[in-house]
Amino acid sequence: MTETAVRTTEPPAERIPAPKPPRENRLRALDGLRLVAALMVAVYHYAGRGAQVSTSWGASPKTEFPTLHQFATYGCLGVQVFFVISGFVICMSGWGRSLQSFFASRVSRLMPAYWFAVALLVVVMALPGIPFKGVSPSDALINFTLLQQPIGAERVLGVCWTLWVEIRFYALFALLVVIPGANRRRVLMFSIGWLFAIPIAQASKLPFLDLVVMPEYAPYFIGGMGLYLVHRDRRDIYAWGLAAAGFLIGQHYAVKDLWNAADPNAFAHRTTFGIVAIVAFGFVAVAAIALGWLNWANWKWLTVAGALTYPFYLLHEHLGWVIIWGLHRKLDIPAIPTFFLTVGGMLVLAYLIYRCIEKPLTPRLRSALLKAR
Repeated sequence: MTETAVRTTEPPAERIPAPKPPRENRLRALDGLRLVAALMVAVYHYAGRGAQVSTSWGASPKTEFPTLHQFATYGCLGVQVFFVISGFVICMSGWGRSLQSFFASRVSRLMPAYWFAVALLVVVMALPGIPFKGVSPSDALINFTLLQQPIGAERVLGVCWTLWVEIRFYALFALLVVIPGANRRRVLMFSIGWLFAIPIAQASKLPFLDLVVMPEYAPYFIGGMGLYLVHRDRRDIYAWGLAAAGFLIGQHYAVKDLWNAADPNAFAHRTTFGIVAIVAFGFVAVAAIALGWLNWANWKWLTVAGALTYPFYLLHEHLGWVIIWGLHRKLDIPAIPTFFLTVGGMLVLAYLIYRCIEKPLTPRLRSALLKAR
C-alpha cells in the first residue's frame, strides 16, 4: 500500500514523457534538397557523359569542359538522393491516409506535368532540322501511360526510367502499409521485410523478384522511410538501424554500378570514395532535415524551388540537349554561357509548367479522383 501510494504521488516532472509526433510543417529544406538533386542530374546530362549530348556540343564534353566533366560525372548520383527523399516523403504523405487518398495524391502529383512534358517533347523532336530522333507515334502514345519501360517501348523522356522505379515503390507501400493503415510498426515491418528480401532476390536471380524487390534501389527508399520515423521520434533505435542499413547496402550497389576505374573507355573515372561520399551526403542531408537541424532554412522561395524540381527533372535531359545544340552549334555561344543559359532556361520553363499546368490541374485531378467511386 505504502509503495503504491508513493508511486502514484510521484511528481510529474520525474516521469519520462512519451515522445510526441512532430507537427507536419512544410519542410522547406527538403524542397531545397530536391532541387539540388535535380541540378546534380542536369550537370551530369550536360557535362558528365558522352553519347547524345556530344551531338549537342559538337564534341565530347571532355573537350568542352576539361575540368568540370570529371566532377559532373558524379551528378548521376542525384537519382539516389532523390530515392532517399522519396522514401521519407512517401512515408510522410501516406501516414493516416486511405488507399484512395494516397492514390489520388500520387496520380495528381505525377501526371499533369508528365503528360505535358511528353507532349511537348514529341512536338519538339518532330521539328525539322532537330538532330535527334523522336520515337514512333505508337511508342509516343504508350508513353502517356507511364508503362513504356516494362512494355518495352522507346522512352520519350530519358529520365522516366526513375518514375517506373518510383511507381513500384508506391505500389509496395500502398499494398503493405497504406491499406492496413500506416503506423510505426507497419512501416518497420515493411522496411525490415524489404531489407531481407534484397539478398534473397539477388541470390535467386529470378527476374520477377528483381522486378518487385529492386535490390539496387530499395536501400534508398528503406533508408528514407527510416529517417521519417526518426523525424517522428529521434530516439527510435529501430528507425536509425533502418537508415544505417539503407546507407550501407545502398553505397555497395552505387559503387558496384558506377565505379568504372577498370574501363579504359569510360568517359571519366569515378572513385569509390567520391561515390560513397555523395551517397552519404544524401542520407546525412535527409537525416539533418529529419532531426530539425535545418529548420532555420525556412525561406518561402524554397517551396517554389521544390515545385520546380519535378517539371525541370522531366524535361531537362532531351529538351536541354536541343537547347544546347541551338545555342552552341547554331548561335555560336561559348560552352560555359550555353551551359548556364540552358539550366536557367529549363528552370524558367519548369516555373511556367508549375504555374500554368500543375497549379490549376493538380487539385482538380485530385478532387476528381477522390470523388470517384
